[in-house]
Amino acid sequence: MKYAVFLLLLAMVSCAPIKVAYDFDETVTFSQYRSYNYYSNSESGLSELDNKRLLQLLDETLQQRGFSLSDTPDFYIAIQSSTYQTPNRSSVGIGIGSSGRNVGGGISIGVPVGEANVTRTIQFDFVDEDGSGLFWQAVSESAFNPNDSPEKRTAQLQAIVEKVLEGFPPKQ
Repeated sequence: MKYAVFLLLLAMVSCAPIKVAYDFDETVTFSQYRSYNYYSNSESGLSELDNKRLLQLLDETLQQRGFSLSDTPDFYIAIQSSTYQTPNRSSVGIGIGSSGRNVGGGISIGVPVGEANVTRTIQFDFVDEDGSGLFWQAVSESAFNPNDSPEKRTAQLQAIVEKVLEGFPPKQ
């Protein structure tokens, strides 16, 4: 089962690259952080099911790295997302033209091919409320299909979590 999920994840990652930008406070000692929690009043902008999937995947990955979910955490995680459409740049040109000795004319119509591309950005903010405030941030950007199956959504979110947490803690 895990092998099938891995192959699905690999196929999705190869087709739709995930771009991640990292930023962090260079004065922070990251080894002091061992426990985390999420802001309870935070609206992520994801659907309720995608939000649940993302939090579960974050928990699994952070706990594998030695972090623990706590009621009195060292830092909090805030998640915000947005989606936007970019027009498809692929088009087919249909042209009609004539030319004469000194007379020329033509009409060209660009017919779009395919659907508009939907991109989703997810921003992860790690905040130390007792100390330095926002100390680490990652912003991911990837293709998003709102009609994907739950399995594909989970695989895409897993790929995002893995790519995002590659930069945490940062190598200083």
